[in-house]
Amino acid sequence: MNRKTLAQYYEIISLPTRTIRARRAPDVPVDVDADAEFVKEHLNDPYMDLSRPYKSTESMELSDKKIQQLQYAPSELDAESNVDTFDRYSTSRAESRNSTAIEFDDESPYPEVRAAVSSTDDPEMLVNTFRMWFLGIVFAILVSGINQFFSARYPSVYISGIVVQLIVLPCGKLMERILPTYRFNTFGLRWSLNPGPFTIKEHVCITIMANVVVGGAYATDIIATQKIFYNQAIPYGYQILLCIGSQVLGFSLGGLLRQFVVWPSSMIWPGALVNSALFNTLHKNYGKRDRGHMTRERFFLYAFLGSFAYYWLPGYLFTALSVFNWVCWIAPNNIPVNALFGTNTGLGMGVFTFDWSMIAYIGSPLVTPWWSELNTIVSLVIQFFILVPILYFTNAFNTAYLPISAPVAFDRTGAEYDVSQVVTNGQFDNDKYLSYSPVFIPATLCIAYASSFAAFSAVFVHTFLWFRRDIARRFRSTLKDERDVHSRLMQAYKEVPWYWYTAVGVVAMVFFLISVHLVPTNFPIWAAVFAFAISSLLSLPMAMLQAITNQQVGNIQVFYELIGGYVLPERPVAVVLFKGLTYVTTSQAIAFSGDMKLGHYMKVPPRLMFTVQTVAVVVACFTVTLVQNWMFANIEDYCSPDQKDGFICPSTNTFATSSLIWGGVGPTRMFNIGRPYNPLLFFYLIGAVLPIPFYMLARRFPLSFYRYINIPVFFGGVGALPPASGINYTSWAAVGFIFNYCMRRFHFRWWMRYNYILSAALDGGVAISLIVIFFAVQLPRGGFTLNWWGNTVWTNTADAMGLPFKLPDGPNGTFGPSTWA
Repeated sequence: MNRKTLAQYYEIISLPTRTIRARRAPDVPVDVDADAEFVKEHLNDPYMDLSRPYKSTESMELSDKKIQQLQYAPSELDAESNVDTFDRYSTSRAESRNSTAIEFDDESPYPEVRAAVSSTDDPEMLVNTFRMWFLGIVFAILVSGINQFFSARYPSVYISGIVVQLIVLPCGKLMERILPTYRFNTFGLRWSLNPGPFTIKEHVCITIMANVVVGGAYATDIIATQKIFYNQAIPYGYQILLCIGSQVLGFSLGGLLRQFVVWPSSMIWPGALVNSALFNTLHKNYGKRDRGHMTRERFFLYAFLGSFAYYWLPGYLFTALSVFNWVCWIAPNNIPVNALFGTNTGLGMGVFTFDWSMIAYIGSPLVTPWWSELNTIVSLVIQFFILVPILYFTNAFNTAYLPISAPVAFDRTGAEYDVSQVVTNGQFDNDKYLSYSPVFIPATLCIAYASSFAAFSAVFVHTFLWFRRDIARRFRSTLKDERDVHSRLMQAYKEVPWYWYTAVGVVAMVFFLISVHLVPTNFPIWAAVFAFAISSLLSLPMAMLQAITNQQVGNIQVFYELIGGYVLPERPVAVVLFKGLTYVTTSQAIAFSGDMKLGHYMKVPPRLMFTVQTVAVVVACFTVTLVQNWMFANIEDYCSPDQKDGFICPSTNTFATSSLIWGGVGPTRMFNIGRPYNPLLFFYLIGAVLPIPFYMLARRFPLSFYRYINIPVFFGGVGALPPASGINYTSWAAVGFIFNYCMRRFHFRWWMRYNYILSAALDGGVAISLIVIFFAVQLPRGGFTLNWWGNTVWTNTADAMGLPFKLPDGPNGTFGPSTWA
């Protein structure tokens, strides 16, 4: 293709050549001196080191002689990094020795970004190719279909995005070798099945298509709940319209948030940095091994193979190393000990686990910044290691009659709440409820709900206090107003007009509204508008929280169910749809924004990114609904507890139980004044008030630790409890302290070069090992198990059996009130 054709093909805008300096991308980027004006605007930014001096805007005007000195050139001491190996670069120091400063606009001001993202781009690089679309659609179908199929099985297997990222490269290289290079001419457009080498941008687009679909469609749980638990006839038209409507609505909202959470350099998105580092490692050869360190490619290979081999130990051969509740092994029948140190139905007050999948259960600790992890671990200690035991052992809310930690509700006998006991013909039956039992929730779930209430109000107050001026300014800003190098490089491509996303959102909402009127859902149009309004209001602060802290407000679904239960009382299907629309819209907006940031870092043309994401989500919706319908028709006893092949639908059962509790029993019977769990609602007020004093202290003492205190993270970071346990958090924080505090502070160059690569390698090795274990030894002939002490010791404890602190002492083995309403 000639240059003109390429420019039209990729929608490239011609820019003056002086705007971007030609240079090589170093392995360990050099220090960057941000100007004082930028720092003043980001006093709230915990990534900024305010202890170091910053230049004023005027002092950044460099002479021609100094500019020449600052050009990248291979160092005689370090050919791979192009940086003097005797220099140390740490943002914890006031100045690096012999610091080589470059213009602020030519690099990101954040070392996390400089460590993972290249600050160069080739606008003519191949990306919109046949093999990109072929592999992208194939992997979208395979990943969404496989994950949908196995999500209904226990034990299950999950194909993650990083697995696809690793597999795509050899597939792309294979197509590069075998496809013909003949050039076609279609309506004047010259194209080829194999236009050249398989590029990093093709790889990025394929991976993003897989990232979009790895979670399937949330609506499939709604469909299964309606069909199996409420015995409703569900036509295929309803299924596909519901899936596309709910999934695409979040995508359109994410596109409208890009000027707030994608374009700004302060919106780092730590998760995207891991993918960026891995892409660059797989595709770019920074040079031969040279004087003192190995290349990132070799480091990734060694770490990946080590992670793959090691996971067989805690994942299959010696599973006690995974849960590692060793105190319970010593006293297996001591209920208080098991309640505190157990990891199944206990608090998990251990310090460490030897299983990376347990350590990274709530996200990779190598990616989440240490200050965010510190907020979370302090919250864990205060709320779950101090407050929960007090509630439990004093029998507050009747919690002592239940396991201290469980993700489910219970009845008055201490058994798991049986929703079938309060249903008649798929509808909540109040008379049956009065003769059966009120709802009781464990101590950890009480605090988890309270934390989610506090996080909800805190995220609004925190966002208003710290970001109100920035948000107001960005309503009028464009990509051209951004100053970092990545935004300037992206100006070479045409942006997606806002009305593209708006049009897609309108179509999605129409699809959703049509779907809910194809079957009797009792879901009114005003509820859909209200649900979308709530999710739109929440999407921006929650996306900003994710972009900055790599943390999310946990248990946010509880808030949606609470609101749905109040506005749609005793309509369980309608509440399920309300929760589905709000949760999917918010979560998809955040997920798509993160993928757009990845495309921003990797310099993928925005209009192509829009097309890739849209096609992937639509393909996934058709795939998952077809797979689910096949399973309905061909798997005997599908979703029943005794299904012979393990297709018991654990997530769907939890979903259905939740629908009855919140949509049937309803929040009025649980949280209204005079009801047992009403005190938990005070956490809304606590969450709204707490950010204010810490904001004032941080503004008064900008160099103090107060600016690292983040109340939304404090309350929202512990949202995985339950089913997570304390050991997931303590081990996560311990690893985070080692790498994101100690290594970053004292071995900054190592951290810059290898940290994100190590995270990707550990995740990838565990993911591939888990798949091999599942298909090689767990699936064939009912599975091969190793029955020895190392695999059974943790199962023979009060923790594994879920024994309560107190036994029911009422008539007929019950506890709690004798009457309820």
